[in-house]
Parts: sequence; C-alpha cells; structure tokens
Amino acid sequence: MKKLLVVAAILTVSFANAQAFSGKGDQKFQVGANFQSHATGLNVSYDYGLGENISVGISSSYALGVSGDLQDGVKEPITGTTLVDKAGFDDRFDLKARFNANIGNVLKIDENFDLYPGLSFSMKNFGGHVGARYFFTSGFGVYTEAQFPIAKYKDNLTPAQELNNQFSMNLGAVFNL
Repeated sequence: MKKLLVVAAILTVSFANAQAFSGKGDQKFQVGANFQSHATGLNVSYDYGLGENISVGISSSYALGVSGDLQDGVKEPITGTTLVDKAGFDDRFDLKARFNANIGNVLKIDENFDLYPGLSFSMKNFGGHVGARYFFTSGFGVYTEAQFPIAKYKDNLTPAQELNNQFSMNLGAVFNL
C-alpha cells in the first residue's frame, strides 16, 4: 500500500509540473499521423519559442498510404491516356515554415494545455493551422492539428498534386526538448 501511495504521489507531482508552452526558448517536437483525402501519412514538426506567446518552426508531411488511383495512375481505356497522375515523391512530400500564436496561457484553461493558431509557408501553398497540445508530464503529451490551404501556388491541380495541398488533420505525440 505504501508503494502505491508513493507512485501516486510521484505521478501527481509530475502532472503538476507539466507546462504546455513556457515562452522564449521553449522547444517542442511533434510526430504523428497525417490524414487527408486519398492519403494517410506521417507528420513531424519542430517549434521554437521566440516570446511569451510566439513560436516559429518547421513541419513536414509525407503521404505514405495513397489511394489506388493515385498509386498507379488511371488510364483511359480507348486511348491509353493517363487521366490521373501517379503520385510521385514531389506530390507526397511537403515542407513548411510556420508561425504560431501560443494562446493556451491567455485562455487559462489549464497550464498543461496549449492552443495555437498559426500560418505556414510551404512548398505547395500558403496556409493556416489550428492545433492543441496537452502535456501529461513535463516532457510528454499529445497533439492534434488541422491544416488548410489559404492560397495555392498553382491553379488546376491534378489529383496527385492535391496531396498536401488540401485540408488535413494530424494526431500524435509531442515532446518538450
């Protein structure tokens, strides 16, 4: 019984010391799954705190599980013309520079919670995102993030070019560095 109480006390202290965003010099690394139309993939990001509520970072996504039409291309039966492009590396990969407004402490919901709307400049588009992090301990938590394009760099995109150029959701783990 004593051991159980000691473990419970240690866990309570570790939960109490968790902080979602600590301002200047704060560093976060996130890794998770990326979900979008016609694909699922991997998302990784790194954020660095510049001020009390501002951070900048980099994010990258790679579409691993692409729907069958985009994997092989679809050929028109009579002429043999490819109607849907095969999704290559350049369609599957995206790299973004990002800016976040970390407003979890402004909302005063919980010191372990951070809400961060932001903007991003990627290889595919200029976009926005809204994310939330919750820390269970001082070093580990979970995050979710919605990403959306505001302005695409190219008109008349093929279905393969729509990968990483459309609304997507990320879900995964976040680590304090």
